[in-house]
Amino acid sequence: MAVFDDLVGQDQAVAVLSRAAAAAGEVVRGGRGAGMTHAWLFTGPPGSGREDAARAFAAALLCPDGGCGHCDQCHQVFVGSHPDLEFVRPQGLSYSVKQTRELILRAAGAPTQGRWRVILFEDADRATESAANALLKAIEEPPPRTVWLLCAPAPDDLMITIRSRCRVVNLTTPATEAVAHVLATRDSVPPDVARFAAKAAQGHIGRARALALDEGVRRRREAVLGIPRSLTGVGECISAAERLVKTAEEEAAAATAALNENETAELRKLYGEGSTGKGLNRGLVRGGAGALKELEDRQKSRATRIKRDSLDAALLELVSFYRDVLAMQFGARVELANDDLRFDLDQLAKAATPEETLRRIDAIMQCRERLAANVNPQMAVEAMMLSLRS
Repeated sequence: MAVFDDLVGQDQAVAVLSRAAAAAGEVVRGGRGAGMTHAWLFTGPPGSGREDAARAFAAALLCPDGGCGHCDQCHQVFVGSHPDLEFVRPQGLSYSVKQTRELILRAAGAPTQGRWRVILFEDADRATESAANALLKAIEEPPPRTVWLLCAPAPDDLMITIRSRCRVVNLTTPATEAVAHVLATRDSVPPDVARFAAKAAQGHIGRARALALDEGVRRRREAVLGIPRSLTGVGECISAAERLVKTAEEEAAAATAALNENETAELRKLYGEGSTGKGLNRGLVRGGAGALKELEDRQKSRATRIKRDSLDAALLELVSFYRDVLAMQFGARVELANDDLRFDLDQLAKAATPEETLRRIDAIMQCRERLAANVNPQMAVEAMMLSLRS
């Protein structure tokens, strides 16, 4: 089916979703539709395409032809403008109970075009406990034509009561060759660059595409993977930590600046800024002060999330580097994600023991845990750098 064509290396999941889409079509036509359920949980490692699979399934549900990929319905799904599809993406660090209850009210409406009302909840694992409880009630008693599509890295990231009511679709990391083929054929990337990007991204299709097409992304990767050889002293460790955190802050600022400005301008306009008439401008702007403060809080939370995501991506790059070092130390016949840095890998493999390499990987993972627990990023990254040096 056309809407599932972009799900690289996910043949088993595509087969399940195709059968479910066909069953959904039977329900619309008045049949029983065995195999269709109202709640789905898409899980898989980063880069496996959880959101892509959920979006493709949404298109298959809303398309009269079961996901042709060419009609107006499919096009509206993929550009995010379909009236019966609600995209949910937590803008901040988590998703609150207030936002969840508002979503549930919107989800209760009947589909405008007669097929399904689809709620696609990205990063469902970021829902707070109270928000998850509210979501559970909505999933337990859904309207007859509402379908929930939840996305999370693993089933255990959600409450057991939620995942027990969902049909789980497990996605896997695509093979390097499959990702390279997609880059070469669909994005016209030269074969050697496509293979480099696919290996470096370790099957993460979005990351591979960015590495293949964006010189800035490649430079940032080189800077991160140059950290291990630069940690020659305590001062260098502090400097490396400062650079890493500053880069994450700059990426967050660049990603949110224009969006923040547009959101603030729209809100001010909504509350009457620039309106004419005696007393009108002042009263409406004052009435919107609370809404403006709430928007600013959401924007700060979103910037913090993007900063942490950027830091986490850099830490995972370092994990892949030391994983390659460990593979070389043991003489393992596995594909190296950072084969283009073989000289650096070889030097570090000779200068350390496997036990030391494992301790360095543990230090990086501990830093990720500290960041998730809201430890000051500068302090957490500095501690990690010092551990990597020692």
